Amino acid sequence: MQYRIEGMDCASCVRKIETALARMPGVSDIQLNFATEKLELSLAPNSDTQCSDIEKTIKRLGFGISATTDQANAADSISDNQLKTQQQYWWQTRKGKQVVSLGILMSVAYALALVFPDYGMWAFAIAVIVGVFPFTRKSMTLAMTGTPFSIEMLMSIAAIGALVIGEAEEAAAVVFLFSVGELLEGVAADRARAGIRALASLVPKNAILLDAQGGQRDVLAASLQIDDLVLVRPGDKVSADGVIVQGSSSLDDSPVTGESIPVAKDMGDAVFAGSINMDGALQIRVQKTAADNTIARIINLVEQAQTSKAPTARFIEKFSRYYTPAVMAIAALVIIVPPLTMGGEWSTWLYRGFALLLIACPCALVLSTPAAIASGLAVGTRRGLLIKGGSALETIGRVNVVAFDKTGTLTEGKPQVTDVIAFTQKQSVQEHIGPEGQNEILALFASVESASSHPLAKAIIDHTKAANISIPITSNAYATAGKAVHATVAGRFSHWITSLCN
Repeated sequence: MQYRIEGMDCASCVRKIETALARMPGVSDIQLNFATEKLELSLAPNSDTQCSDIEKTIKRLGFGISATTDQANAADSISDNQLKTQQQYWWQTRKGKQVVSLGILMSVAYALALVFPDYGMWAFAIAVIVGVFPFTRKSMTLAMTGTPFSIEMLMSIAAIGALVIGEAEEAAAVVFLFSVGELLEGVAADRARAGIRALASLVPKNAILLDAQGGQRDVLAASLQIDDLVLVRPGDKVSADGVIVQGSSSLDDSPVTGESIPVAKDMGDAVFAGSINMDGALQIRVQKTAADNTIARIINLVEQAQTSKAPTARFIEKFSRYYTPAVMAIAALVIIVPPLTMGGEWSTWLYRGFALLLIACPCALVLSTPAAIASGLAVGTRRGLLIKGGSALETIGRVNVVAFDKTGTLTEGKPQVTDVIAFTQKQSVQEHIGPEGQNEILALFASVESASSHPLAKAIIDHTKAANISIPITSNAYATAGKAVHATVAGRFSHWITSLCN
């Protein structure tokens, strides 16, 4: 069974869901990916656990859940839903609305406290009760599903304890700051998923399927099967990994391979899903399904990388498992031991015990590392760097020297004309042509290249315009993909003007 889980902010969310599902009879093989929000599990046929039970449990934990079908449709559904999530502003999300509501309640409480000091505490108490209720309900659900010592439980006890000892303002501040921390972590987590969304969007949604009679039919790219024949028109994205069976063209493989210059391809050459067809129409025989194409495999590698925890994150996660129950036990001892053994006042030590819980609430500690790692991965993705998880990100911080094996990696990927050197053959001796001849030849090249969309053609045209050289008008212009461009300039037909792409 496959589901999409909404609302996960960090690895601790994954652990809470996995712990709850593992306690359900008949549920096994649980695999939950935080980066892609995908849940896969096996459910025994004769189990007492039903699909509705799984969905109810996850919803009670405070997460959204929606079922998906097969792998290809699941990936397609995830991409659509994530893009929809990306369009939401932070204040439109559930956590964002909660933070805004709490902020308004606290502002009203502060105003009432200034105008009516006697009623200020009650206003803060209302803000605490409204704000802490979702966390208390979640902590109770977690306790019943195998996670009794959660951060939500500690925060709820600390906030309620602060109310008991009359520190309603501090309790409201704790609840508000905890809500803000969760909101920021959710924003960081969504940014961390931006790289996968960008990869998923490389493959077009639709494809043109050719039948045996040559008819064309629009279909979903995810539905393509091996040996299907698809048409890729100039300007279209290739819809599947395959091989060219008819036509020739230049393909922009930069979204997949990073190659900055379009690659000339002919019959028998392999093509990648997500590449952009530049020139001629192509007929492609599908060799891999959507779930197994190059982009899907890259996404799978990125998913695996993002699920791996950095050393610091693993330490913090392990530390928090013992920290929460330890703090609660120490606070209980602070409340009970002095009055029973030293004759202390219960009210005094109750205050001190709850104050300890309030101070020890490890929100920043638990939330900081996953949020920082997620933000770092997201920043790298936006700048074109796919970093293999938090462990690699921490390693980069200790790097002093970087070696690159390819100069193209360090360029902008936008070719420019640096020099124009023209020669002519005369009696087997190369005779250099002067500046006027260079300008004439450059104008001729730019004129012929104006019929091409190739990056090298654009570089030649831009250089010619920058040199204030007039570009003659062409006619009968066309291109031979990956080899040459042809045109008639001033009544003279240029049979073979190479575009220098080789």
